[in-house]
Amino acid sequence: MEVLEVFGYISALAIGVSLGIIGGGGSILAVPVLAYLFSIDEKAATAYSLFIVGASALVGGLKQHSKGFVDWRTAIVFGIPSIAGVSLVRYFVIPILPEVLFSIGDFELTRRMGMFGFFALLMIPAAFSMLKPKKDVAINKNTEVKYNYPLILLEGLLVGAITGLIGAGGGFLIIPALVILAKVKMKIAVGTSLIIIAFKSLLGFFLGDALTMDINWPFLMLFTGISFIGIFIGSYLSNFIDGKKLKKAFGYFIFVMAFFIFYMEFIVK
Repeated sequence: MEVLEVFGYISALAIGVSLGIIGGGGSILAVPVLAYLFSIDEKAATAYSLFIVGASALVGGLKQHSKGFVDWRTAIVFGIPSIAGVSLVRYFVIPILPEVLFSIGDFELTRRMGMFGFFALLMIPAAFSMLKPKKDVAINKNTEVKYNYPLILLEGLLVGAITGLIGAGGGFLIIPALVILAKVKMKIAVGTSLIIIAFKSLLGFFLGDALTMDINWPFLMLFTGISFIGIFIGSYLSNFIDGKKLKKAFGYFIFVMAFFIFYMEFIVK
């Protein structure tokens, strides 16, 4: 086993630990870990990330459900278009993307540069969402909540499509949408978003990638299993570590990773 692979499996454990302590965000590192430490190409890296993100989110979502922090009606309403979006992108769009998306003079924007560049761009608002304190929106309990179905449908499709392109869950997009469009409280939005991420990522993987590419199942299950061990370790450590402070530190780390990806894809290459 090479040194980079050893660091890769250690990173898998770290991803799980961060998920266990702060409840989310860690899985956004799955794509760069798979791409740069295991030298997996962009299609497989985003595909494997979907499975890892989905499985990790499912563990976290069921934990939130046990605490009563999941609105299943909202999860279904928002989740169905999200599942459609990610599945359509992974099954129809990703397989036909050309190796070179376009060229201007001597510059060529490759598929890898496009996918990873877009991923790095979206890591920036994800980092900001971890640095910004969560605030609940005042909701009148006596007023019947009416979902804005057209906007929820559009948002769900958009988030699903983005998830399909970059292989990340998109919680930083889902949570504000649930608070604003579905009028749910922040704690409920966080728990519900994990369920949505779990089902759209896993179903997107199985309805798209699992049908269109060869999956290295032993590696994928090993990586995911190590992440699960990290989740349980993180859940235990959360009793002793200030999750809010760690979340801020992790937000800054995501900034660093975003610039690292830009450097690797657009400067080095």
